[in-house]
Amino acid sequence: MAFCHARDFLFCSMCGTLLSLKSSKFADCPLCGLRRNACEIEGKEVRYTVTAEDIRRELKIEPLVTLQSAQIAEQVQRAVVNETCPQCNNPQLEYYTKQLRSADEGQTVFYDCPNCRFKYSLNT
Repeated sequence: MAFCHARDFLFCSMCGTLLSLKSSKFADCPLCGLRRNACEIEGKEVRYTVTAEDIRRELKIEPLVTLQSAQIAEQVQRAVVNETCPQCNNPQLEYYTKQLRSADEGQTVFYDCPNCRFKYSLNT
């Protein structure tokens, strides 16, 4: 099998389809019929990662927050706090919070100066 790479032993070297292990002696390609000896696969470690995006795509579920709705949320008027901007000394800053770490830890507060557009954050 000249086309095989170390990580693609479970896939058909002809068409790329996942091989089917219906026998203890052979792995067959359900699409093109290629047969590979099971001894070529025996003892190799298999890892497979499934992301939330993969699950949503498979189940045809729309994400809760789309890029467009996130952009709209960024354009919403933010709350104002009486804090001085460290860059230009403007007396008020806009702010918003996000939970970036685990739920049992504090939120991160993001500050944005409406005067000079300086941005910084604090973990609370």
